[in-house]
Amino acid sequence: MTQVNWGIIGPGGIAGSFAKAIQEVNGSVYAVWGRNSDKTQAFAGEYQVEHVYEETKQLLQDDNVDVVYIATPHSIHYEYIMDALKHGKHVFCEKAITMNGKQLQEIIDVAEAENLIVAEAMTLYHMPLYQKLAEMIQTGKIGKVNMISVTFGSCKEDDSSNRFFNPDLAGGGMLDIGTYALSFVRFFLSSQPTELHTTVKKYQTGVDEQSGIVMKNEDDEMAVISLAMRAKMPKRGIVAGDEGFITVDDFPRAQQATITYTADGSVETIEAGDTKKALQYEVEAVNRLILEKGENWTLPLSRQVMELMDEARQQWELTYDFE
Repeated sequence: MTQVNWGIIGPGGIAGSFAKAIQEVNGSVYAVWGRNSDKTQAFAGEYQVEHVYEETKQLLQDDNVDVVYIATPHSIHYEYIMDALKHGKHVFCEKAITMNGKQLQEIIDVAEAENLIVAEAMTLYHMPLYQKLAEMIQTGKIGKVNMISVTFGSCKEDDSSNRFFNPDLAGGGMLDIGTYALSFVRFFLSSQPTELHTTVKKYQTGVDEQSGIVMKNEDDEMAVISLAMRAKMPKRGIVAGDEGFITVDDFPRAQQATITYTADGSVETIEAGDTKKALQYEVEAVNRLILEKGENWTLPLSRQVMELMDEARQQWELTYDFE
């Protein structure tokens, strides 16, 4: 195999951006399926998709499809991922990859048994800036990491029928913006947190509207996360050591960060990658996993992030999505 053929399930807005990214790295958007036939046909025409299927089974039974990109609401990710794996397809799925850790572990077990790749479309894992920052931390650039702080506030319309607040569609901040914040934290922590304390304000529908989370691991590194769905806050991550701190603004697809040094207050700007190419980096990473059979290092992080989300929501007694 010299080229990866992608099939897309769920041809919405993010899928369009992803299809464009596939084309920009000389990949093939081979097939697509969507619930709305007219929208799916329009999608295929815009992105030159070779095959449009009326049923997901047809797409998954096509031997020419190597990997399936899933961009449906996360409340139904599990069923599509499992179906794709059972048809022998690699899977790249939008966040949050599943509703809970039980679902994700079942998926991991099937993928390992079938020797297939499953990965979550968490952009920050693939941005070149993060690899550079991780290397700088390893060399002691900011000393010992002690504290991580993340804020993410998205002021959604106050509408109980909106999918962001609909419990039937797994609404709430944790599965929407919280997964980004926790992924940032887990990327920089030396080990998985063993303590988690949290509080929540629930929306009128019962989902989490805003929350605060404090965590600590066995290396005595701590993290504090603030999330809000009805209050705008910067998408900002800070990694603080005893010799300086790193600030990453607009962190999900960041191409720039600053390091402020404790000794003299001087500031250094770090740049790597290009925000506009965020989805291209994802496509390239999946292509490499399939073609070169490298290490799927992001999946363990996704699993640990899901475990933390489960723990927080259990403390909130928000268990509608744990069945």
